[in-house]
This record gives sequence, C-alpha cells and structure tokens, in this order.
Amino acid sequence: MPDARTIKADVVIIGAGSAGMSAYKSARQFTDSILVIEEGHYGTTCARVGCMPSKLLIAAAEAAHHARHAGRFGVNVTGLIVDGKAVMARLRAERDRFVGFVVEDVDGWPDAHKIRGSARFVGPNRLVLDDGTKIDAGRMVIATGSRPDWPAAWNALGDRLIINDDVFDWDDLPATVAVFGNGVIGLELAQALNRLGVRVKLFGRSGRVGPLTDPVVANAAHAAYAAEYRFSPSSEVVSVERHGNKVIVTERINDRFVEEPFDYLIAATGRRPNLDRLGLENANIALDESGTPLGWDRHTAQIGESAIFLAGDAAPDAQLLHEASDAGRIAGENAARFPFVAPRHRRTPIGVVFSDPQIAMVGQSYAQLTKAPAKFVTGAVDFTGQGRARVAGRNIGRLNIYAHPETGKFLGAEMVGPAAEHIAHLDL
Repeated sequence: MPDARTIKADVVIIGAGSAGMSAYKSARQFTDSILVIEEGHYGTTCARVGCMPSKLLIAAAEAAHHARHAGRFGVNVTGLIVDGKAVMARLRAERDRFVGFVVEDVDGWPDAHKIRGSARFVGPNRLVLDDGTKIDAGRMVIATGSRPDWPAAWNALGDRLIINDDVFDWDDLPATVAVFGNGVIGLELAQALNRLGVRVKLFGRSGRVGPLTDPVVANAAHAAYAAEYRFSPSSEVVSVERHGNKVIVTERINDRFVEEPFDYLIAATGRRPNLDRLGLENANIALDESGTPLGWDRHTAQIGESAIFLAGDAAPDAQLLHEASDAGRIAGENAARFPFVAPRHRRTPIGVVFSDPQIAMVGQSYAQLTKAPAKFVTGAVDFTGQGRARVAGRNIGRLNIYAHPETGKFLGAEMVGPAAEHIAHLDL
C-alpha cells in the first residue's frame, strides 16, 4: 500500500471562515504557496448561522412589532397575522443567498490552494489530515472558529434541545421556547421570537444583561426587555427534563417550585474555541488550563515566538466579524512574511446587540475602568425624555459615557437605546 501523500506550502491556514478567508487574501499578496484546510462547509459563521440569519429574523420581528404598535401614531393596523412558514422561508432563502456569495468567493480560489479534511498537529510544522495526508508548512494560521457550548446534561433532551444554528433551519415557528443564556445571542433570539408570537422566557444565571457591565445601564436594559417579554437574569433553575415532546423547566421563584412546559430549549450559553482537537500539545505550544495557547499577541496574531498564528473566534479575542477579519489579515500578512513580524493597529473595540432598544459598547467598559482603577467621570443621557426618541416612540434607555476628568479624553461608553449602533460609531 503506498504511503499517504505529503503536501508542502509556505503558509497553511486551518479554517475558511471570516478570519481564514481574510488571512488567505492577505498572505496571497506575498506568496502563492498557500494551502487552506477546511473540514466543514464553506460559508462563514456570520453568513450561515450568525449575523445575517439573525438579522433576518430580527427584521421580521421588527415589522410585526411596528405594525402591532402603530396605533400610538393614529395608524390602525387590524388583522395582523404572523405567517411563521413565510417568515422562515424568507430567512432561509436570503441566508442561502449570503452563503452563496461566500462560497462563490472561495470557489474562485485556485484548486491547489484548497483541501478538505480535519487537521491535527503532529509536530510544530507538520499536520496530518483524517485521510492520512501529511502537510508540511513553513508557517501556520489557526482560524478554526468556535462552536456552541452547553451543559452535557441537556443532551438528554434529544431533539428538543437546539442551538441558534438550528433555529434558522426551522420550517415554521414553534408555540413556546425557553432560551437559556442572557448574552448577545439569547437577547436577540428571545425578543425576536416573542415579537413573532412565540411564548418565550429568557433564563440567565449571571445576573448580567448582555455584555453590559455598568449597573445603571444594565438596569435600564433589563427594565426595557422585561416590559416586553419574560426575562430573568438570575434564574434559579432546579431541573430541566424532557416529558414526551415537551421540555419541563422547574424554577425556584420566591421559595416556590414552578414548572413550565416548552416546545424547545434554545441553548445560547456561550461558545468554545475549536482548538481541542488540533493536537496543539504536539506543536510545542504552551496551553492554559482551558486549552488556549499562552503568549498570543493580539497585535501580531503570533503565538509566542513560534511560526504559528491564531485569529478569529478561536483566539482569546472578541468574537465579532470585524475583529475576526482584522485579526485574519494581520495573521496572514505576518505568516507570509515570517520571520519578519510586525504589530498592527487594532480598531477601537465596538460591539452591538441588535435587540430593541439596542445595546452598544465602545472603548473601555465600566468594569475595565473600575478594575484598573482608572480616573474617569461619567456623563449620562436618559432617553425617556430625549426629543428625537420621543418623536419616534422609542424613548427608552440610557447612555453612560466615560472620560478622563482632567484631559476630557474619551475612554469608553455603554448604552442601551434607540439606534445605539449609530451613536456608538460617533464615539469611535
């Protein structure tokens, strides 16, 4: 039997998501000896199960919400019907269109630059694919992304347990869902489904509201969302069990045990980097207790002094599309030009939760400033009395902006309010 083939390349990129695609385009400016390894479907997390399908669901929800509340403007809408099948059909069609653009981009790459398979390190500069193919690389970029994470005990729920990826493949909307996780995904899905007529409860454990760390802003956000749907940031869940085709959630509320049935449990309890199956211990890379490489530099994407670079959701970085693309570009350039490695500027941190009202974070958070500890003063805007917001009937929320007390230098901001995404960009 012949030995498995060996492929050599100057730069090998593991993963063809947002970071991997960006790394490829950047590296190709300096070398044509490139290989991109992908084990799954082409099409980024953003296009396939992230940003784009979630915004499509939110857009449908906003249309229903505005129609339902048009009466306050003297515009009466009667007979409102949410056609769940039509909502999901449009979502899937548009989602597939966005994925198609990504796939078309990758299809345009030379065949010699692409290979399918699951990669594992067997040395600092060598990988082996699941079919036995050996790959020798001068430098490597790890851009393997992340995957949803949930308590193992929930696996007993079978097909009643779903993640946000599964939501976007529904043919119709269910009657009831329990959403677990009060982060970005949980907030967006819970509100959107509620506005589309699904009975929803959002269960949190941390007490937080999305990424907010300023207690004043977080309280304003919780008040806004809890007025619309059931949201418990600090739930005391006793058990989660499957009975027939229902998920029964038992919660302790005011020293009473309350049971409630749901059609599905949506796990929005966080994501974990796809690093555990790479065999990084064989690459002479030091790892922390969670299996994350030590010595990663956010401005070079390099891991220590090695010829291995890390970018995107797999890195200990903000799991955002624009950050993944930026990090991929830096990783690809530095991998291609190695041993010359140059630090690159990273943009001011910005993150948005597309709930209504929206949440936005810019620069340093309240928690980061108080932990430093840094000198700062807080300026505030209460949207309940803000004219433009009141005109639109969206006068709800709070903006806190942080500045140095002596120089007036902008340090950061946390906000929940109408069109917060646009206000956040003004702060950059």
